[in-house]
Amino acid sequence: MRCVLFYHAFSSCWNNGNAHFLRGYARELRALGHDVVVFEPIDGWSRLNAIRESGSEALQDIGQLFPGVSIRRYDASLDFDEALEGADLVVVHEWNSPDVFEQIGHRRAHGAPFTLLFHDTHHRAVTAPDELAQFDLDAFDGVLAFGEVLRQIYVKLGWGDRAYTWHEGADLAMYHPLPNVECTEDLVWIGNWGDGERSAELSEFLIDPVAELKLRASLYGVRYSDAALQTILAAGIRHGGWLPAHWAPVAFAGARATIHVPRGPYVRSLPGIPTIRVFEALACGIPLVSAPWSDAEGLFPEGAYLRAANGAEMKRALRAVLDDRELSAALVETGLRTIRERHTCRHRAQQLVGIVESIRATDSSSRPLRYIGASA
Repeated sequence: MRCVLFYHAFSSCWNNGNAHFLRGYARELRALGHDVVVFEPIDGWSRLNAIRESGSEALQDIGQLFPGVSIRRYDASLDFDEALEGADLVVVHEWNSPDVFEQIGHRRAHGAPFTLLFHDTHHRAVTAPDELAQFDLDAFDGVLAFGEVLRQIYVKLGWGDRAYTWHEGADLAMYHPLPNVECTEDLVWIGNWGDGERSAELSEFLIDPVAELKLRASLYGVRYSDAALQTILAAGIRHGGWLPAHWAPVAFAGARATIHVPRGPYVRSLPGIPTIRVFEALACGIPLVSAPWSDAEGLFPEGAYLRAANGAEMKRALRAVLDDRELSAALVETGLRTIRERHTCRHRAQQLVGIVESIRATDSSSRPLRYIGASA
């Protein structure tokens, strides 16, 4: 297949946690023998902020890390007919502008022969449905929802069997253990502070336990307020700023444990959907302790990570992981096995190919063979 993927950002992961998976499944589609072209806007907010914070050199090696994937930046002059020429599959991620949806949907509605899928990796369908309503999805062939609970929302909206559960996964070419990296810290946490929607949780499950246990800890991410930074520094935690996603494995390898603190909307409204950080940590072979979230779909077996219901339990769990080598090793072994057997970007790419095949089989009697207006 010729796969044309529209992302808000491929080259930048600044405040873009989706970058790991979006890059990873593109890599695996290419490895499966498909042609892969990724379009990203030249003025996307993630890319511009990354350049503003660290300079363009932070983005220069991305293309080399994904050989065979064609990365094309575009502006308002993009010729969509040319961009979509010969496409068999087009995936539009939900952080694209409404105009992208309109332009591509218009061509699909008027006979373009590709399979067109919408990829939703956010909680807006629950928390801000008006934002989602700005996207014209009438011509789309299906929805890829990154959790069953989100898929059910689209089923209720009338998508029926054209809504698919498509979880994120780990890019094992990038995220794997690095045993030769010296371990110098007790704990590392990678995540963005955001709009303060999980300030209380971060204090309870991260900052307070680290301070009380007097751990050597580093924290990476963006959008930290001055007040948040002061709190972090007062707890003795180092703030390392923005950490490009492909550098995360080195950070994980340099610490003895990490934690997962999900955002409130996912815990309350979208049970069963972990953040990408769970996949990353387990793939990198670092023991993980998680704040509460409901693994409603049974993605991870008992023993893949530890659970902490409150700050006191988090402190006890971290102490146990740091003091008990057998416990730590068992967590690493189970976590790695779970990722490798169930949750890689290769698994997700293969699933995507199967979804496209099923849609095409259903539509084979009516699917046009060429664009409307093409010469016979």
